[in-house]
Amino acid sequence: MPPKAKITIIGLGRIGTSLGLALKRAGGNFEIVGHDREPEAAARARKRGAVDQTTWNLIAAVENADIIILAIPISAVEATLQAIAGDLKEGCILLDTCTIKRPVLEWAERILPAHVSFIGGNPIPYQPLPAEAGLEGASETLFDKSLFCLCPSPRATAEAVQLVADMVSALGAQPYFLDAEEHDGLIAGVELLPLAVAGALMETAARSPGWREITRLAGERFASATAMVMADAEAAASLLVHDADNAIRWVNTLIQTLYQMRSALEAKDEGALRSLFEDALTQRQKWLKERVVGPVPEGAVPAQEVPSYWQTLLGARLFRRTGGGKKK
Repeated sequence: MPPKAKITIIGLGRIGTSLGLALKRAGGNFEIVGHDREPEAAARARKRGAVDQTTWNLIAAVENADIIILAIPISAVEATLQAIAGDLKEGCILLDTCTIKRPVLEWAERILPAHVSFIGGNPIPYQPLPAEAGLEGASETLFDKSLFCLCPSPRATAEAVQLVADMVSALGAQPYFLDAEEHDGLIAGVELLPLAVAGALMETAARSPGWREITRLAGERFASATAMVMADAEAAASLLVHDADNAIRWVNTLIQTLYQMRSALEAKDEGALRSLFEDALTQRQKWLKERVVGPVPEGAVPAQEVPSYWQTLLGARLFRRTGGGKKK
């Protein structure tokens, strides 16, 4: 029997733990080793069965690993790559899960040895939970029917790219290949802008002289609008700073829309406001419908019923993923 492949997951929060659970569901001749600097997180992931074992020592975690998944905040990626670069197995594949890709790919190109294939990744869970959900939001089905963006580095081998695409399919997601520059420009509008707006809204309300009374009146709508405020302030700031040019562009666009709204309010133009909200509602309903049954975006790879490299190299059992990114 061939030796087990070693998959290491660094960072055992919601994404890292869900990746482990989804890989376990897919099955295969591999062992999953987990690492997290917080012993409690590692223990919970191990108890959930997301990993076979955990180690607090980062170098021990990556030693002889065939695949390493970085499920950590972007603020920790560069230092982590520097720490593990000299201890990576030849032919090792690295995949990250950060929201933005340009800086991560730049660090990988500069820090990692040539024998390592790095692929930038960004899973887009179909039903994302607020940051405070933490590990409780981890699930083996988190990636089902979702996109998983992939931005391979120029040095990544074709075999490595195929293996990661197959692995993503095994998770239940749809591999979606696109350029890092394009990815970060697009993701800023749907990830960074909501993050900035949630933070600004929370600060605006909390700094109001009537905040003490406001807290009694703030309900579900306010809670939903501020849910994107990340539990880790450093992670939120790092995301915005590392994609500042795109974040600024989207913030400026939002400001223009708010100015239009203010002008309508000053004129007490109910028709203009109604038109704005009608268009917003139409666009949101269209987005929700297409997200469920819409066409696969250009660049997405149809999920294979039997992923070739995943099957061959890691011995995953034959499976038929139900709805895992298939065209509807």
